[in-house]
Amino acid sequence: MGTGRLTLVWFAATVGAAGYLTYRLTGDNSSVFLPGETSSGHHQIELACESCHTPFGGVRQDACLDCHEAELELAQDSHDEAKFNDPRFAGELARLNARQCITCHTEHRPEITEVMGVTLPQDLCHRCHEAVGEDRPSHLNLAFDTCASAGCHNYHDNRALYEDFLIEHGTADAATFAGILPERNAWIAEGAMDAAPAASLGADGPPASSPTELVSAWAGSAHAVAGVACTACHAAANMPWNDFPALEVCATCHELEPADYVSGKHGMREFVGLAPMPVSMARLPMHTEALARSLDCGACHDVHTVDVQFAAVDACLACHADEHTLAYVESPHFELWQAEVSGDARPGSGVSCASCHLPRESRRIAGADRIVVQHNQNANLRPNEKMIRDVCLACHSLELSIDALADTDLIRHNFNDIPALHVSSIDMALSRIEQN
Repeated sequence: MGTGRLTLVWFAATVGAAGYLTYRLTGDNSSVFLPGETSSGHHQIELACESCHTPFGGVRQDACLDCHEAELELAQDSHDEAKFNDPRFAGELARLNARQCITCHTEHRPEITEVMGVTLPQDLCHRCHEAVGEDRPSHLNLAFDTCASAGCHNYHDNRALYEDFLIEHGTADAATFAGILPERNAWIAEGAMDAAPAASLGADGPPASSPTELVSAWAGSAHAVAGVACTACHAAANMPWNDFPALEVCATCHELEPADYVSGKHGMREFVGLAPMPVSMARLPMHTEALARSLDCGACHDVHTVDVQFAAVDACLACHADEHTLAYVESPHFELWQAEVSGDARPGSGVSCASCHLPRESRRIAGADRIVVQHNQNANLRPNEKMIRDVCLACHSLELSIDALADTDLIRHNFNDIPALHVSSIDMALSRIEQN
């Protein structure tokens, strides 16, 4: 083959490759540019490259904070950036630049990615706290890689594990806890209900083709009682009728819930401008019949019946098929839930999926303290000790809670027995008090 023909082939191949890569970069699927598998925390948004990366500028620190800053503030981050700006920590920063998220969390490195997306070796804590045994004799013989073991220390959030909390709650008996979840206080965004309620279904009704069962379900719902008729959602803001209203329509009234929802795995794709998450994208086992669904408010809440009991359990069981979820219906928690639903036990005494993963929280809203549901379904799973304060301590002692959440076999079987191991965090804290 002559030189001219080789040049022509090289030119055509180069132009073709450039065209293909440009098409993939600007099209709906740019996965060819991923340098490696994305962690389980971010794989849903891995094609929204611009959410984290800047062209030729790497990962922005602000990109991490756009999603996680509020969570870190709530956690009272024990290793926040301001701490390391203190000149006294200059030596530590030379060994580990803890002011940057990507120092510990590097994406697209599955071969070194551990729990919580940490990509540093397990001696992370030891780099700064190697002399801890000099002040705490109980820590003298502990291995360097045990600091972050379940029930011990968490880098960002120690609200249920810091020493004063362990001492204060470490001797409480589970029998002293109420075992009743606080009652929710409904809250609607200010001004959302200013419009006059529909005088009748005929004045603000659905197309004639709408299924009668949906109309009947709506007529007996909280939406109907509140005067929220069909067009309020399906033709909001005088837009053409839409059978499947977007998240923004729900947020017109339910302002808090969507804001929390898009912070969790169920809704994070919408936070970065992608389409709602398809169930098939989940890395946990899911029921085959659920794989074709996409997640939005209506995936859990039937907006026509507004059945919160369905959303609290049945909606979860309809998709999730992991061992922990499948074991729920054989657990003591489920027995409590059945007793509440049947009316044989007090309201708030049952333990649903939502009781633990969508916990009720006290918030100051519009000048009043209200109990609302946290709709970021994995807010207290990173790490799972976050669940202790808002969930476990409503019924259980701190000791039992720490031990249970450290027992991975018990978690898989959905807490169907007592913990098989004991974490000595409380014992260490109490012995330190006795020694002093």
